[in-house]
Amino acid sequence: MSKHIETVSKIYEAFGKGDIPTIISFLADDVRWEEWNDNIAQNAGVPWLKSGKGKPAAMDFFKVIGEMKFRHFEVKSLMEGPDQVASEIVIEVELPSTGTIVKDEEMHLWSFNDAGKVVRFRHYLDTAKHMMAANVKI
Repeated sequence: MSKHIETVSKIYEAFGKGDIPTIISFLADDVRWEEWNDNIAQNAGVPWLKSGKGKPAAMDFFKVIGEMKFRHFEVKSLMEGPDQVASEIVIEVELPSTGTIVKDEEMHLWSFNDAGKVVRFRHYLDTAKHMMAANVKI
């Protein structure tokens, strides 16, 4: 197993335990979280897809999703390039504020620097589904 695949596996293991400090320890100080030039769901205000820079932005993400009830989270596969790992994910979560259930198939893209730290993270998902769940419009 390569070092980047091993890191992402450890991140998902920590996520399953609710161990956010361990996840944060794998991030570069200037990590770019959900960085997009023009993402419709971000522009509409989906709180769990908010863009930000630095570990505080990642912490904000985990605070938001920490309020969700995860019914299912499965890593189907991990694929690797020279400095990136893509993860195929299946999720089912309940939003406690509305009771809405979101089932989705996603890709997560983890980008690494030479020191092995995560420098960028992105979700690739059904933005319309997440906008409906967050009750936001374009």
